[in-house]
Amino acid sequence: MSWAEQVRGVREFQRKYVKRYGKHVLHRIDHYLARQSLVPDQAVLDARLFPWITEIETNWRAVRAELDALLQYRDRLPRFQDISPDQKRISPDDKWRVFVFYGFGYRSEHNCQFCPNTATLLTRVPNIQNAFFSILAPGKYVPSHRGITKGLIRCHLGLIVPTDREQCVMEVGGVRCIWEEGKVLVFDDTFLHEVHNDTQEKRVVLLFDFPRPMTRSGVVLSRVLMQLMRGTAYVRDAIRNERQWEEQFPYLKP
Repeated sequence: MSWAEQVRGVREFQRKYVKRYGKHVLHRIDHYLARQSLVPDQAVLDARLFPWITEIETNWRAVRAELDALLQYRDRLPRFQDISPDQKRISPDDKWRVFVFYGFGYRSEHNCQFCPNTATLLTRVPNIQNAFFSILAPGKYVPSHRGITKGLIRCHLGLIVPTDREQCVMEVGGVRCIWEEGKVLVFDDTFLHEVHNDTQEKRVVLLFDFPRPMTRSGVVLSRVLMQLMRGTAYVRDAIRNERQWEEQFPYLKP
């Protein structure tokens, strides 16, 4: 057996182990983190709880301009599952494309240089963990799924929303959400959520995650958990895949 085959075998074993035991452990940790939360433990949160969001909404057109320039490469952008193969369960087709700025705290200098205004705005997000343009093609359906930890809160900045907004929705914990261009939707993705784009137009948001405000003990536990996650094959493979994609597409220059 070659060294590469051995490495793949170890990673596959790790994935199976995490899937078998990790979900139960994370579920118990999430219950604890919810009790340590300084904001409501609910599916959709009021954006006014996070004053820094105002600056992001105020400057959304600068983000939209950089997105418009990027979309000329739309068919060459990676599919979500190309970066994170574990997402193939919820997105096996080519209708979900991404352009990554941050992944579990790792910053993509290549992509941030291509969209400097977006990158600068993302530095306003406290201790940002994940961020990417999330591009859904017409007719895309993302089935019900959950996020990995209650230690993070997720945001969507609406950039391109189909004209028939009522036919492009996200259900989060039983709450029906409709995007609005220039507005940030704040939610807890550990609640079951799914997305329907039942229109003939694309939907694009700037998705980003930041740590949930919690008590000191909650913050410490969440940081330890995030550090452990960074060492898993899920994260290492995703970071490697993103870097390989960047190397293959050197023409994406600002």
